[in-house]
Amino acid sequence: MKKAILYLNQFFGQVGGEDKADYEPEIINGQVGAAMMLNGVLEGAEVTHTVICGDNFMGTYKDEAIRRILGFLDDKEFDIFLAGPAFQAGRYGVACGEICKAVKEKYNVPVVTSMHVENPGVQMFKKDMYVMIGGNNAGRMRQDMSAMAKVANKIIAGEKIGPADAEGFFPRGKRHQYWREDGKPASERVVDMLLKKLSGEEFQTELPIPKSDRVEIAAPIKDLSKATIAVVTTGGIVPVDNPDRIQSASATRWGMYDVTGLERLEGGVYKTIHAGFDPAAADADPNVIVPLDALRAYEKEGKIGKVHQYFYSTVGTGTTEAEAARMAKEIVVKLKEGGVDGVIMTST
Repeated sequence: MKKAILYLNQFFGQVGGEDKADYEPEIINGQVGAAMMLNGVLEGAEVTHTVICGDNFMGTYKDEAIRRILGFLDDKEFDIFLAGPAFQAGRYGVACGEICKAVKEKYNVPVVTSMHVENPGVQMFKKDMYVMIGGNNAGRMRQDMSAMAKVANKIIAGEKIGPADAEGFFPRGKRHQYWREDGKPASERVVDMLLKKLSGEEFQTELPIPKSDRVEIAAPIKDLSKATIAVVTTGGIVPVDNPDRIQSASATRWGMYDVTGLERLEGGVYKTIHAGFDPAAADADPNVIVPLDALRAYEKEGKIGKVHQYFYSTVGTGTTEAEAARMAKEIVVKLKEGGVDGVIMTST
């Protein structure tokens, strides 16, 4: 029986929710939380250990977290390492990718994880490992864990891993030469594709070219002392009654809030409605996310011309790229109308 180890964050490791996101790395003998489900669908391998680390700890102290976890593994025997599934949780997805990459590089063992297509970890790590195409929330846990196990089972059994579209992982940009079962030469295949294209039929290219959304870099501001500067944030800072009803996750709404005459944002008047981090510090001092106090100081010192009348806010956690792009286009209209020269974009 071969051995597997699974990495989980604090939530799926049953430590706690966002209040435990700073949980320091630990390794547990046996299966905890989602590791029990993985153990039930693995064939020819047993999950011997579960590694747990809080999302905030991994994000804030990445090098230290990875150092500790690799230290846990130094005296362990294992044949494969898995992480997640991470769904659409950005911090969790990046954490799964970081630790899988580190384990693969140090121990030369296969690694498998799973993420939703809009998880930032996909673009960061899909070329380095098998990243299964997962769902956007934990309701897909059983399906996503089973998909991870399907590929893991093939690796454990020494079976050949098929193409990305057949196995269900994100393409890694690797091309392999193999003999087609139908023996059809390229000359015939390309003519078939051309005929389908000319007749308006669907066809699948054998050399897909990924689309890239490139944004031209803006020219630098020539004179900051005359510039109008605005703040746009995905940190969820809003008036305490959240008048625009911006969602705490998977946002589809944004708001603009007048700061005319305000030297700073006061706790109790403004708060964060972001569901992806501990809100205590931001609720106590909203300026840690929307730095109005610092911008007012720059304004008085003449380092910038003036602070824009409004700041703009939404929530980034779980928000799809499509919704983010739509909201950005809507906000840009307001920025242009306000004569804004530069934007400070803040997150969490």
